Amino acid sequence: MSETPRAPGGEERLSLNIIARIHSEFPGKFGIPRQSGLVNELHSEIVFEPAYRQAGCVRGLEGFSHIWLIWGFHQTPAGVWSPTVRPPRLGGNRRQGVFASRSPFRPNPLGLSCVELIDIRLCPKLGPVLTVAGGDLADGTPIYDIKPYLPHLESHPQAKGGFAQENAGRRLQVDLPEELAASLDTRQQKALLGLLAQDPRPAYHQDPLRVYGMDFAGWQVKFRVRDGRLTVIALEPLED
Repeated sequence: MSETPRAPGGEERLSLNIIARIHSEFPGKFGIPRQSGLVNELHSEIVFEPAYRQAGCVRGLEGFSHIWLIWGFHQTPAGVWSPTVRPPRLGGNRRQGVFASRSPFRPNPLGLSCVELIDIRLCPKLGPVLTVAGGDLADGTPIYDIKPYLPHLESHPQAKGGFAQENAGRRLQVDLPEELAASLDTRQQKALLGLLAQDPRPAYHQDPLRVYGMDFAGWQVKFRVRDGRLTVIALEPLED
């Protein structure tokens, strides 16, 4: 009988297969929503790896409005984690246990997102391609599993949100000049406004003169924040 592989420290190892990758409008981490479902105007596509490009793999999935994605923090250095972390929501200066947070610096760098399933289309070369809304994943993020969301079991409206509920309703006013907005289509404009209203800056950054740059949909969005108002000052095309 074969034994489960063990790491040098004696703990069991589990090998995971990448089943798909997501294609989103975020080439980097900065600016991505802190959680899924915050900006539903963000649309992404899930493309399966060749071994899983079979229509049978998603048979019946069209009956569900939302799905769970189990994915990997591929832009986080491997093996880097700490028992406690500094969540950005708390200003980066209060420590919480890693298992009381959604920090990417975890013993196993796995993420969990609930997204809306918009469409399933069958492509001759790529097989079934899923269009989802409200994602919080960078472009190219590996996906290890997809599961249907079950609202009658998994919705808990009275659940407590711990420290994550502190300032949960805080939003910035966003000024996006018309001449800059014209570079984006209508959905991208709404998505960008929603993203910026969430305040993508680290919570401990409060310099009103600092210019931030966020990569989104082929553009670098440059902005400043002062007195609760975010102003977009430039959209510069990203180099290929």
